[in-house]
Amino acid sequence: MPELGLNAVFSLATNLTGVRADPYQVFNFLVEIEGILAGGFSECSGLQVETETYEYREGGLNAYAHRFAGPTRYPPLVLRHGLTPIDGLWAWHQDVVDGTIERHNGTIYLLNSQRIPVIWWDFKEAFPFRWTGPSLNAGSSQVAVESVELVHRGLSRPRLATALAGIGAAISGSVNFSGGLF
Repeated sequence: MPELGLNAVFSLATNLTGVRADPYQVFNFLVEIEGILAGGFSECSGLQVETETYEYREGGLNAYAHRFAGPTRYPPLVLRHGLTPIDGLWAWHQDVVDGTIERHNGTIYLLNSQRIPVIWWDFKEAFPFRWTGPSLNAGSSQVAVESVELVHRGLSRPRLATALAGIGAAISGSVNFSGGLF
């Protein structure tokens, strides 16, 4: 009897139970820094991990080149949101400008349609290195948007078993979603 792969088993289980596994929607997310909800963001980009590779050609072997892994890089996280009187990210960036660099850990949560965290990415030891204010235009009625870019020392995504345990912790209230920053 042939072995079933994980995708085949998952497909069979969803067909038997009638439970669908639709992809999550990108608009439903939260950003938390040091256990505090950092604000409602309209966009988060930079969720990327890239391992450089280098090529080595072996003498006499012309069919292919060996590819080896090099260092891993983490591009900056870019957070955008409508400008409000809450200025936690601005103040954090101003501390950096003044020479006081405080690194903080955080998490970006992707939520399901019931607003329960289902997947998240942890970033570590981040600080803001760029702040961009809104483009002001008297002839426009768009929302004033600011962005802050965070440089960090790594991005991780918990594996499924760890994530399922974490969902229970998040639901029970170990993460403070009351607002404020630091």
